Amino acid sequence: MVCVNRKWVAPAAVLLAGLGGAARAADPAVSIELSAAEQIGEACLLSFVAQNDHVQDIGQAVYETVLFDAKGQVARLTLLDFQDLPAGRMRVRQFQFPYACDGISRVLINGATTCTGGADLPEAACSRGITLSSRIDLELLG
Repeated sequence: MVCVNRKWVAPAAVLLAGLGGAARAADPAVSIELSAAEQIGEACLLSFVAQNDHVQDIGQAVYETVLFDAKGQVARLTLLDFQDLPAGRMRVRQFQFPYACDGISRVLINGATTCTGGADLPEAACSRGITLSSRIDLELLG
């Protein structure tokens, strides 16, 4: 389990998405960064930056995700559809939840429920070796 405690701290294997490919893992994987949380009325908009470092495009990546409330209890279990993740390119995906941002303490990504691509896409390409990080005051777990 990767745990990023209330600040942006990158584990050694995390790829920094902004490096334009300068840093690559030995084994290609998907990286997901929780980039921002914005309060919009009574809802919280979470922004993620995802990067597919496989040589093959991912046609659709859907992640089972859990939001925890301020007390550390499960607030919502949901599926987040990151849609297509082209090989070697970053994508920003946003998801809105009916909670105040300060009421969400952690985000847990259990794994991919859907991961499609061409025949050359490795099995479990969306989950195996996934790296997670957070730039905001929320924990991103996987």
